[in-house]
Amino acid sequence: MRPRPWGWTPAGRRRYAILALWLGHLGWVVLGHGHSTRWQALLGTLSWPVQKLSAPLLRSRANRAEHTRNLERAQYELAMVRQRLESLQMENARQAPRLQEADEAIRILGLKKQVPLEMKAARVMVNVRTAPFGGMILDQGLDAGLVRDQGVFCPEGVVGRIWEVSQRESSLLPLDAYNSSTAVMLAQSRATGVLQGVGPGRAEIRYIGSQEVVQVGEPVYTSGLDRVFPRGLLVGYVVGSRPEGPELQVDVALAAPLNRVHQVLILPTQPRIDLPVPAPREGKVKP
Repeated sequence: MRPRPWGWTPAGRRRYAILALWLGHLGWVVLGHGHSTRWQALLGTLSWPVQKLSAPLLRSRANRAEHTRNLERAQYELAMVRQRLESLQMENARQAPRLQEADEAIRILGLKKQVPLEMKAARVMVNVRTAPFGGMILDQGLDAGLVRDQGVFCPEGVVGRIWEVSQRESSLLPLDAYNSSTAVMLAQSRATGVLQGVGPGRAEIRYIGSQEVVQVGEPVYTSGLDRVFPRGLLVGYVVGSRPEGPELQVDVALAAPLNRVHQVLILPTQPRIDLPVPAPREGKVKP
C-alpha cells in the first residue's frame, strides 16, 4: 500500500513545515510592504485580552503603592508632630516655674501698692512644712534688716511670721504650724480670738465665746492685736465650728496656698496701720 503524501510521516511532516514557512513568507510579503499600523493593529488585537485582564491588577498595584506612600507620609508627619509636641511640653515644663514666679512677682508688686507700708520682698528657698514643726526658709536675713516676729504674707493671704534670722536667710513659721498663734477676728461679728495651727493648710480659732454666731464660709482677718500684722489681712475661711465648754472652737481653712508659695512680702515690725475690712454681707457668705 502506497503511503499518503500528507500523512504524519517524516515526509508528510516536512511538507507541513515547508507549507507553514511558505504561508508565513506570503503573509510577510503581503503585510510587510504595507503601513506599520497594520502590524500595530494586529498586535493590539492579539494583546487586547491580556490587557483587559491585567488592567485591574495594574490599577490595584498603583492604588496600593499610592496608599503606601500616603501612609508613610502620614506616619512621618505624625512623628514630626509628636516630636514638636514633646519639645513644646518640655519647654513649657522648663518655663513653668519662671512664669509662675513672674506672675507672683506681678501680684506682689500690685499688693505693695495696695498696702501703704515699707515692705521687703523675699523668695521661699525651702519648704519643709510637712516635717514635724517644719517651716519655710527665706532668702533674706540680717543683711536685709529682718528681725524676729515680722509678719509675712502673699497676695492670697497671710503666710506666717519670721521665726529665726541668720545673716543671709531666715526661717518662717507658717500659720498651720502647731506652735503658731495669730490674733484674728471674724468678718461678721468682729469677734476676736487666737488662730493656732493644727496641720497642713488648717488651723482653728480659740478663745471665742460660745454665744457668737459663726457661719461656714465666713472670712477671717487679722485683728492687729498681736502687733505682728496690721488689722484687715485675709487669713482664711470658716469651715466649721463646735462648742467646747464656754468657748466656740472654729475650724479655718487658710487662704494662702502654703504648698505653692514662692514669693512673699515681709511687713515691718509693729505695723501701725489698719486696712479696711469688707463690710459683712447679708445672707450666705461665700468662701
